[in-house]
Amino acid sequence: MRITDWPADERPREKLLAHGAAALSDAELLAIFLRIGIQGKTAVDLAQDLLTDFGSLQALMQANYAEFTQAKGLGAAKYAQLQAVLEMARRHTFEELERGDVLNSPEATRTYLSQKLRHYPYEVFACLFLDNQHHILEFEELFRGTIDGASVYPREVVKRALAHNAAAIIFAHNHPSGMIEPSQADKLITDKLTQALNLMDIRVLDHFIIGDGQPYSFAEHGLL
Repeated sequence: MRITDWPADERPREKLLAHGAAALSDAELLAIFLRIGIQGKTAVDLAQDLLTDFGSLQALMQANYAEFTQAKGLGAAKYAQLQAVLEMARRHTFEELERGDVLNSPEATRTYLSQKLRHYPYEVFACLFLDNQHHILEFEELFRGTIDGASVYPREVVKRALAHNAAAIIFAHNHPSGMIEPSQADKLITDKLTQALNLMDIRVLDHFIIGDGQPYSFAEHGLL
């Protein structure tokens, strides 16, 4: 049976328009993105198969070009379309943060940092540079490493903070393993960076570790 033959309140597009995107399952959201199915399968059936093959919606969205385009029903055009959607979401979140105090938008901050860092297969250390009203001046990815770690140099972080005339800073780095618990090295480098920046009267507001699930906050766990 084609989706157009389904009752109107069960069709993904009509359901979204009537109840909002949050009311849809992962498969229904993906089906809207796919638009059409393949021979013998509706878009919803295809979406369910893809979620099973990749393991989750997150894994599908983070798949590289080769992995994505090898899947049945997907291809280069869909990959480009997905990357455009993801980038629009990142830019929308960043614009929301730019308009207000980062500390008053903790969920938007987490979402943005996750969108920026979660997909990397190697470790990346980044900084959000803020003014004295906690408005964003700039976001920069400063160091990249292997899957095991990144070398972070306090001198370079201080130099970039001064270049942006930052009054405060938020650190973030990803764990490609998905684990969000900080390592001893994570704690040590956070202490070193905090001490170096304190000498310049630059406050460290938080350090987020991006992995699977909710990002880990050093501030919320009393580590800052």
